[in-house]
Amino acid sequence: MALAHVASLRSEDPYRKVGAAALDFDNRVIGTAYNGLAPGFDPSEGFWDDRDARQKYMLHAEVNLCSLFRRGEVKLVACTTMPCTSCMQTLCAYGVKEIYYRDIYHASDAREIADLYGIRLEQVASYPLEAGIESV
Repeated sequence: MALAHVASLRSEDPYRKVGAAALDFDNRVIGTAYNGLAPGFDPSEGFWDDRDARQKYMLHAEVNLCSLFRRGEVKLVACTTMPCTSCMQTLCAYGVKEIYYRDIYHASDAREIADLYGIRLEQVASYPLEAGIESV
């Protein structure tokens, strides 16, 4: 979860910073990702001013994370926020078996999707961080 937290610090979105981390079946880190714009996109001045207008262009951390691995390579994903419905569906399609999150996202059907597919979905409200990491 600490890796997901650190990844979230890279997010360009001033409203909501979300990070995610993926581990394989040997508990090795496959990658980290955060919510943001497509790589190489340079937004025009004022782009970040209107959250509602820009929201549809933001790529979620989970989608960015899934671009780093192939189906069946990842056992566990940790996210700073519970996956939205669409991201939960994507994680299912990639064969992720366990998903841990810190913050609840009430507008998500992730719980029902996890139950249907037998995926472990668990909130981790607190986790150890080394001193000073939150200021990085």
